Amino acid sequence: MPSSPARRRRTTRRIVAVVLAGAAVLAMLVPTGLARQQAAPTNSAQPTITGTPSLGQTLTAAAGTWTGSPTFAYQWVRCPTSGGAPDGSDCAVIGGASTTAYIIASADVGSRLRVRVTASNAEGSTVAASNATSTISGQAGPPNTARPTIAGSAVVGQTLVAAPGTWTGSGITYAYAWSQCDASGGACAVIRGATQTTYKLVSGDAGKTIRVAVTGTDTTGSNTATSPQTAVVTQPAPITGCPAGSGPIDVDRLTQPARLQVSKQRISPTPVTRDTKTIRVSFQVTACGGRPVEGALVYATPTPYQQFSATEQPTSADGWAILTMSRLRFFPASNQQQLLVVFVRARKQGEDLLGGISSRRLVSFPVRLSG
Repeated sequence: MPSSPARRRRTTRRIVAVVLAGAAVLAMLVPTGLARQQAAPTNSAQPTITGTPSLGQTLTAAAGTWTGSPTFAYQWVRCPTSGGAPDGSDCAVIGGASTTAYIIASADVGSRLRVRVTASNAEGSTVAASNATSTISGQAGPPNTARPTIAGSAVVGQTLVAAPGTWTGSGITYAYAWSQCDASGGACAVIRGATQTTYKLVSGDAGKTIRVAVTGTDTTGSNTATSPQTAVVTQPAPITGCPAGSGPIDVDRLTQPARLQVSKQRISPTPVTRDTKTIRVSFQVTACGGRPVEGALVYATPTPYQQFSATEQPTSADGWAILTMSRLRFFPASNQQQLLVVFVRARKQGEDLLGGISSRRLVSFPVRLSG
């Protein structure tokens, strides 16, 4: 029996709804080409080249500014005197020139150079080129064939040492000029007065990198080559005198400015009475934020003196030292005595009693003479 027009319309609407729902699900699962393109790296400030455009000089590339957290690959290209296309696409690729630094070769004389930077992430790659250098001039001074280097730790207070690199020629003399640069090695500024082979890092260098420019001079003239940048300069770790870790400390591993602390005390019996013949006084020695110290020598004596005997004992692994004291003829110090005041000192064997990591304090314990 032929279906009615109303039934056919309802069937058609159901088919269209199913098709539209499927298309919507597919659109959510498969990102569009536009979405992928928007996630690829984007260049907002083009790459740059620093250095003198003449034979034997070292040029240095910086990647510029990008979005998308990319990694970078570099390719130097040789362009005509016009500078070539802005993207460097009509310039000749220079074989093996794929790092941030490039030493100008004789084949470059009369040409202009660009660097092409490829920025890549998981969503794709984008290429941007630097502006072209001015026309490369001929040789001036001895050619540099290996860049200068810097040795030393990039930590404030440390001294960096420059090596001139490798140069071709004889009778070459060298001059040095240190520069402070940003974290990527760009935006460098010459450090006034830093013209020796060594440079001591100062607090103003923290967060920066350092380069050294070496100028080689012979009978043909002068040529300058610049080192790679150092690691980002950091502040030195604070000196605490404390060993690493969180457990007990052997006293021999403690150095200044760490100090011993007498942090806890106890006495037996308590209170001390007129009939007490012997007392056991315990002290805990800690350092470095409350870590127990083993092997510290703890000396104690009541004050005024001659109430109980004085003695000195080492602390155990838990930081406690137990001192046994015998009663002497001047205890109690008076018939109204309510406290037994004890002078206590903690020290490291072999150190001056008043110096090193030693510490001193007074503690008191209750005395009851009646009742």
